[in-house]
Amino acid sequence: MRAKQNAPGSQADRFAAYMESLAQAAGHADREEPFKAYCKGLLLPGERKSVEPMAARLAPDNVRQTHQSLHHIVADSPWEDEVILSRVRRNVLPEMEKQGEVEAWIIDDTGFPKKGTHSVGVTRQYCGQLGKQDNCRIAVSLTVATAKASLPIAWRLYLPEIWAKDRQRRKKAGVPSEIAFETKQQIAIQQIRKAYEEGVTPAPVLADAAYGNDSGFRQAITELGLDYMVGVQSSTTVWKPGEGPLEAKPWSGMGRPPTLLRRSKNHQPISVKQLAMSLSSKDWTNVSWREGSAGKMRSRFAALRIRPAHRDDWRRKPHPEEWLLIEWPQTESEPTKYWLSTLPANFALKHLVYLAKHRWIIERDYQELKQELGLGHYEGRGWRGFHHHATLCIAAYGFLVAERTRFSPSARGGALQLPVPAVPKNFQPRGARPRRASQSLFDSHPAA
Repeated sequence: MRAKQNAPGSQADRFAAYMESLAQAAGHADREEPFKAYCKGLLLPGERKSVEPMAARLAPDNVRQTHQSLHHIVADSPWEDEVILSRVRRNVLPEMEKQGEVEAWIIDDTGFPKKGTHSVGVTRQYCGQLGKQDNCRIAVSLTVATAKASLPIAWRLYLPEIWAKDRQRRKKAGVPSEIAFETKQQIAIQQIRKAYEEGVTPAPVLADAAYGNDSGFRQAITELGLDYMVGVQSSTTVWKPGEGPLEAKPWSGMGRPPTLLRRSKNHQPISVKQLAMSLSSKDWTNVSWREGSAGKMRSRFAALRIRPAHRDDWRRKPHPEEWLLIEWPQTESEPTKYWLSTLPANFALKHLVYLAKHRWIIERDYQELKQELGLGHYEGRGWRGFHHHATLCIAAYGFLVAERTRFSPSARGGALQLPVPAVPKNFQPRGARPRRASQSLFDSHPAA
C-alpha cells in the first residue's frame, strides 16, 4: 500500500506510514521491524552509519541483539532490492510531481574508495570522489528529477571484468550466477529500459561524456523513443551544419548496386572542437541557467543542428540531425564542454542549456547520501550487503525528499522529529571520528 504522505499528523506518523509501506515489500513479517530500524538508524544524527554505531543509537540497552538484527537484514536477508526501490519510487515520485513535472532521467555513477581486494567489485579504476585512479568500487544509478527535487530509482554495482571472470572471488562475495560482465553503459541502458517498461514518467535522458561518447548508448535511448542530452568528448566527429556523407556510388551496371554512404578526400567530417573553433563571435550567446551561491550562473554557448558522423560510411542512411551544444566561457582559451541532443529542433537555446546543466542535481543527491546517510559506510564485502545498504539509504532519502517536497520544493528547515535514544557514555564505534553535534538532515541539504 502507498504511504499516506498527505495525511495529517506528525512527521513521525508520516515516517511510520512510509516505512510500513516499504517494509511490507520486504517479503516476510520477520524482516519488517529490522528493515524499519535500519532506515531509522540511517536518518538519526550520527557520524557513522554502519551497523554497530547504528545499533548503539537505536537500542543503547540492547546493542548486541540489535546489531545482529541489523546485520542480518542488510547482509543476509534475501529481499529484492528492485522491489523496494520500485515501492520507494511509487511513494515519493507522486509527491515530487505535485510541485512540478519530471524534467529529466539522469544517468551517473559514483565511486567508493576501498582498501584491499576482497570487497565485491573493488579494483584499481578511476574514482570520481578521489579524482584519480585508485582502489574503489563503482555503482551506476538512474535518477528521476523535477526542477527542484530528485530521487535515485535504480542502483547497481559495476562488476569489473577481472571480478566477473574470477569464480572464487565471485563465490566468496556472493555474486549471483546471472551477473556477467557488463559495461557501465550497458547497465545504464538496462536501468533506463526497465524504468520505461514500468511506466515511469518519460523525460530526456542526461548523462556525461563517459556515457554520451558511446553511440550504442545513444542509439538505445532513441530506440525507446526517449530524447537525450549527453556530453561528448571534443574529438567526437560530426558533419558541418547542412552537410552529410556522400550518397552511395552510382551503380556501374555490374554486380550488386552500392548501398553504403561514403566520404571522399575533400569531403570529411570534423571534430566538434574544430567546428567550435571555426564559429564567429556572433554565433555565441551568453546564457544564465540558475541561481548559484554567488548569484546567477552564466556562460557562453552556441547551438547548431548537425549530423553525427560515427561510422556512417557503413550505413545506408545518414544519421538524423540533432543538436550540438557547446560551452565556451569567455575566460577560457577554448571550448570546455560539448553535448549532443535529440531534443526537438524548435527548442530554444536557453532551454537546451538549462537541461544540459540540470545534471547538477545528482551531485546534491550523492553528497547527502554519502555524507548524511552513510551510503559509503557499509563495511561488509558481499554483493547482497552492498546493494541492500544502498537500497535502504535510498529508501531513507526518499522520505526526506517527500517531506521537503511536501512543505516546499526547496524546503531546508524543520528538524527530523524521530526519537533519539541516549547513546552509552563514551561509546566510540570502530572507524568513526570523534563524535560531534550533527545537524538535522533537513538543515544540511546543500543549497541549489
